[in-house]
Amino acid sequence: MRNIQEILRLKWESGLSHRAIATSCGISPATVSDYLMRAQAAGLSWPLPADLTEAALVARLFPMATPVAGRIIPQPDWPQLHTELRRKGVTLRLLWVEYREAQAMGYGYSQFCVHYREWAGHLPPTMRQSHVAGGRLFVDYAGQTVPIVDPHTGEVQAAQIFVAVLGASSYTYVEAHLHQDLPNWIGAHVRAFDFWCYIC
Repeated sequence: MRNIQEILRLKWESGLSHRAIATSCGISPATVSDYLMRAQAAGLSWPLPADLTEAALVARLFPMATPVAGRIIPQPDWPQLHTELRRKGVTLRLLWVEYREAQAMGYGYSQFCVHYREWAGHLPPTMRQSHVAGGRLFVDYAGQTVPIVDPHTGEVQAAQIFVAVLGASSYTYVEAHLHQDLPNWIGAHVRAFDFWCYIC
């Protein structure tokens, strides 16, 4: 998910370089540059208006092109897509592929995402959270496992996936374990903190 507000905050409030912002947000420096140029072209400044939602911000930065006369773009069933996104393993890209298979003249992927977020922006907010940098770390084992093969015996085992996510930046650390036992749980925390200390 785009977190454009965080990108603008890191640049205009914290004065970070494009590369540092890209590392923090898990995107490319070119994407950071593109978002900042679009924000300047849209006449935005920091702090952003308090009532400006992420969906409204996306709409301002990525205005829809005037449709070609006579072309009607088939609309997806947004409520149905929203429900489907709650299922395990379902992503916006997967839903877009299914949409384009049914509607060859439908939206491209980027516009599909913009329109979905614009539609979802009108839903009642549910537990929106703002996190101070370094204030929260969310950890758990993912529900899905990944098969790993022993190269010597050919035995297949299910690897448990440990995930740790920083609340403010969504920067993520992931590793695989054979078991969800206490030594693996504690060790994963230690290695996650070592990793973030090393890159910061």
